Amino acid sequence: MKFRLAASVLFLGLLGATAHASPNPGQNAGQDTDETRMSEYAATRPPIGYVQFCRQNPADCDMQSVGAHRPTLSPARLQQLTEINNLVNKAIAPITDQALYGVPEMWTYPYDRGDCEDYVLLKRRLLMERGWPASSLLITVVRDAQGGHAVLTVTTAAGDLVLDNQESEIRFWRDTPYEYLKRQSKVDPNRWVSLRQLTDRPDIAVGGTTRR
Repeated sequence: MKFRLAASVLFLGLLGATAHASPNPGQNAGQDTDETRMSEYAATRPPIGYVQFCRQNPADCDMQSVGAHRPTLSPARLQQLTEINNLVNKAIAPITDQALYGVPEMWTYPYDRGDCEDYVLLKRRLLMERGWPASSLLITVVRDAQGGHAVLTVTTAAGDLVLDNQESEIRFWRDTPYEYLKRQSKVDPNRWVSLRQLTDRPDIAVGGTTRR
């Protein structure tokens, strides 16, 4: 009962939110921080870790382009997002790929430990198993104070929500402190698109500290 009440409060807060902590001007070039939905720009290269993941898990990347889906954000759906986010965040201990696998970057499903992208992959798979369309669950690369980081963007009719292993609260993208670089296309999850109107940001490795 307490969990359902908390989810309902969060739901009303999301729908009624008007004030938000906008990132620095120019940090998210081309994005309107008054909007709850992000704009997508030119096609860009996927992270090398994602390419390697698809080579090792082709069935998980064999998705047809079926167009964009923005499910209605009902209290039940928000509760489901919150449950999965908390479940994975609590079940997986953060560790770098270098410490766990001896390589700078390795995208894979975690067992009990993993890097930021591993949290994202597991959350995405669990939500798909619960009926969420793949085109609404977008692996997203951002930049924070430590460097490259990965989060799961969930596109809904209310806007783009972020599931993050560094944060238990689910928020709209504009209410997070990150610089958004690129993500899977909402039209075709097999393709990646830039989230910056400018193309002055080099590719960066994803993850790198034990916080992830």
